[in-house]
Amino acid sequence: MEQKELEGAIEGILFAAGEPVGVERLCLALETDRATIDQACGRMADRYRYERRGIRLLRLDTSYQLCSAPEFAHVIRRALEGRRPARLSQTALEVLAIVAYYQPITRADVDRIRGVDSAYTMGVLQDRGLIEECGRLSVPGRPIQYRTTPVFLRSFGISTLDELPELPNVPAEERSAVSGGEEGP
Repeated sequence: MEQKELEGAIEGILFAAGEPVGVERLCLALETDRATIDQACGRMADRYRYERRGIRLLRLDTSYQLCSAPEFAHVIRRALEGRRPARLSQTALEVLAIVAYYQPITRADVDRIRGVDSAYTMGVLQDRGLIEECGRLSVPGRPIQYRTTPVFLRSFGISTLDELPELPNVPAEERSAVSGGEEGP
């Protein structure tokens, strides 16, 4: 498959998907290797930015997604005003930040950090696809562990959790005490 055709196929797949598509899935569909897909996506992302197009190609960890260009957010917002998603409450943002920085984390650990019950808020975050279950701890009761999702990355405009800002005034020892000895991002 020639370069233009490959890029057109990637663009079509990502547009139709409307959500992140894994690199491996693109490789299988297009019968090519990961390096070729990564190079093609890199060229496309550069071209969209250089030409000041209305879309951007984002890399989200091991996936790619098409999204609108941030510099056109004001006109997009105006055009789609009636379709605005509900904002997150301060409580939801607090719980989401805790999960993002300390993941994988149990609801009991979130409750301990916040000092109040977080069951409802964690349910809301799961319903919105911002957090998900990612396993269970090997302790009595086997509590569920949670982590953020690709929707979280996309919603906050980051590619990986490494791009989260540093936590102020929280020594690494305290972070590792919550996460069971493993230091998070």
